[in-house]
Amino acid sequence: MKKQTIFFGIIVILILGAIISFVVANSSKPKVSKYDTFATCLKDQGAVFYGAFWCPHCKAQKAEFGPAVKLLNYIECSNPDAKSQKQICIDKKIESYPTWEFKDGTRLTGEVPMKTLAEKTSCVLPE
Repeated sequence: MKKQTIFFGIIVILILGAIISFVVANSSKPKVSKYDTFATCLKDQGAVFYGAFWCPHCKAQKAEFGPAVKLLNYIECSNPDAKSQKQICIDKKIESYPTWEFKDGTRLTGEVPMKTLAEKTSCVLPE
């Protein structure tokens, strides 16, 4: 009886180890988004996204990019108090959120459609 208990205990431990290994391996894989290449291109083309963590339009714009949002050149303008603006945004005269600034110095404010971002930067928008 003892040998059977030890044998089954080892089997259970091996199965749990395999499950844990599988979960850890899959959770550490980077999430790939269909917008990764597009977001990287926007950054490479000099597009800068100025926003604030409390801004619902900024949240919506970020949500469009999904995981690829981390690849954008995003500047957080709000201080943690949500009442004052960081110096970089004051210096850039950012007055509303979101604001997109492009290499040629032009700006677009509000939620900018992906198609417009593609046109402004010549980046290919995935289908």
